Amino acid sequence: MPKLTVEFSPKMNEILEQLAEEKATTKIDVLRRAVALYKYLDTEQQDQTKRVSITQDGKAVKDIVLP
Repeated sequence: MPKLTVEFSPKMNEILEQLAEEKATTKIDVLRRAVALYKYLDTEQQDQTKRVSITQDGKAVKDIVLP
């Protein structure tokens, strides 16, 4: 399996640690999930007829737009 060395700011490392603790997993698993989610959102947004939204009570309250 390929390895990747990444440096994070102390704040980003703190966020990763917090998420890993909350989800009872590892920082690398949090990063893997984040990459998978980014890939999913990017793929969905390539189709101009689709929108990715956060909904509440069946109504879109926020659209998720990737740069």
